[in-house]
Amino acid sequence: MTSDREARPTEPTTADVVDAVGPRLRALRTRQDVTLAALAERTGISVSTLSRLESGQRKPTLELLLPLARAYQVPLDDLVGAPPTGDPRVHLKPERHGRRVVIPLTKRSGGVRSFKQLIEPNDHGSDTTLKTHEGYEWLYVLSGRLRLVLGDEVFDLGPGEVAEFDTHTPHWVGNVSTQVTEVLCLYGPQGERAHVRSKPAPRPY
Repeated sequence: MTSDREARPTEPTTADVVDAVGPRLRALRTRQDVTLAALAERTGISVSTLSRLESGQRKPTLELLLPLARAYQVPLDDLVGAPPTGDPRVHLKPERHGRRVVIPLTKRSGGVRSFKQLIEPNDHGSDTTLKTHEGYEWLYVLSGRLRLVLGDEVFDLGPGEVAEFDTHTPHWVGNVSTQVTEVLCLYGPQGERAHVRSKPAPRPY
């Protein structure tokens, strides 16, 4: 019985990729019906160098591959056969938590992660209990108004304002306005103590 590890195809090493360039160049030249002499005239690379590239006796370099890519009118990746890097896009999957919609903006599960939150108006009707936990929070208000209760202090933040604080400090974040509030959030390991770039409200709600 074959294990999952044995059945899983191995990724090509750098040496494998380099070794495959020569045969790929020869196959491409044959497919386009180009002689070594004609290719040398197009690229300015000598016939002997081209021949050694195709046989693997000469290692491919960027200076050699760029004129070859132009001569064959193909992307450089087609000559190298570089493995695909994967889709870098993050497919957003909004999640609803009470009166909030949370949209993850990063894929990874550890370290610092980013989210966008849409907080419905009059969010103070939900649980306003001050909470503590490991890590830190960084908040950037995109639109609307955000209220941050941090210990005994209350801060009202508007668009463009930022708050960063240690989450060991009792805190609550919500929307007490009549508009939807959009917030960009970073959550991660414990950072510095509370650091807020906004004017404190005169008194708690």
